[in-house]
Amino acid sequence: MATVISPPEERMVLHNVSWQTYERILEEHLDSSAPRFTYDNGDLEIMTLSAEHEWYNRLISDLAKLLARDLRIDILDLGSTTFKREAKRRGFEPDTCFYVSRIGEVRGKKRLNLEVDPPPDIVVEIAVTEPSISKFPICADFGVPEIWSYDGRRLQMYHLAGAEYVEVPASIALPQLEAEQLGEFLELGKTMDSVTWPDEVLHRFHKKNSG
Repeated sequence: MATVISPPEERMVLHNVSWQTYERILEEHLDSSAPRFTYDNGDLEIMTLSAEHEWYNRLISDLAKLLARDLRIDILDLGSTTFKREAKRRGFEPDTCFYVSRIGEVRGKKRLNLEVDPPPDIVVEIAVTEPSISKFPICADFGVPEIWSYDGRRLQMYHLAGAEYVEVPASIALPQLEAEQLGEFLELGKTMDSVTWPDEVLHRFHKKNSG
């Protein structure tokens, strides 16, 4: 039986889905960025993406890369790469993910295998609507150190502590990036044009860090 939740993100959950079926669905959508799939022990969430969802996603990706570049920090954006482990019967696709500290271990690879490759340092989760299947337990099981969650109003950062995530005021992977300030930058990005927004972000970022 399927459960459907209405837009701005449409989510459908299928139950009792085999791992083989999940992998076949992934293969059929190998060259597509949508929909997103989350699999957890037989439950499969299929999420279609709205313009609002992707707008926020691109803003966060652009913002992280802009500030990392300004800080002279190498960062690799691997978008919605599929991460899965058959032994755990779990898999997910982030909205965006970044490698920072272990970037050298994955740069240039066409496929990642979490049996041997490290998870991303940061996973970005856009949740304009409540997820039917939470990615947090899956990310914790895979050892993802950090999650940024954005609901369209507030950006929250979480750090893995043991087997659970705790909210933190600033990024661990990119320590100079604070959740509150990044949230302010995202609000600016909703109203400013794409030419002047980066300049204003950097101006405010430098002003705060030099004060």
